[in-house]
Amino acid sequence: MVNYYRTATFLTSASKSSQFPEHDMLEVGFAGRSNAGKSSAINTLCDQKSLARISKTPGRTQLINFFPFNEQCCLVDLPGYGYAKVPEAMRREWQNLMEAYLGERKQLRGLVVIMDIRHPLKDYDLQMLQWCAEMKTPAHIVLTKADKLKKGAASKQLLGVRKALKDEGIEATVQMFSSLKKSGVEELQNILNVWFELT
Repeated sequence: MVNYYRTATFLTSASKSSQFPEHDMLEVGFAGRSNAGKSSAINTLCDQKSLARISKTPGRTQLINFFPFNEQCCLVDLPGYGYAKVPEAMRREWQNLMEAYLGERKQLRGLVVIMDIRHPLKDYDLQMLQWCAEMKTPAHIVLTKADKLKKGAASKQLLGVRKALKDEGIEATVQMFSSLKKSGVEELQNILNVWFELT
């Protein structure tokens, strides 16, 4: 299978909507709690060590980062949310930035919502998924750090998330993922390839 994502490069960071790049590329956003492993998942997807910056301190990604590839597609790393130690004013700024991107970006094709498999579907995650439902934006959940659980426990979590989504009436696809073991990469690529019309 062709890995289109290996050619992803950093384009720009935006701290406000006026800094979003003006281009016709299709975009897919990556959202998730500050310590859910979002940067690691992007790096693993793209088979690159430091495309998205990994921080030891959750809540460091305060900007929206754009990573184009294949001349017509762009991965978009959104600020991590839900980290308690961030000052309220900064949290509001982030929220405004997220709303500006998610609400106004016409070329957004889907949202990948990253969750730690041990702590899925927190309040912010559900808000993000409900937003996707309202905006009719496809959502795909990636349950990271699957290597932290035994196989049976991980499968149980996956089934539990699927059931919870059904109970909430939220439509989203779900998968397990491990950056450490590089498992789940092809499954994620398959989803993205459809959204990016690369198939």
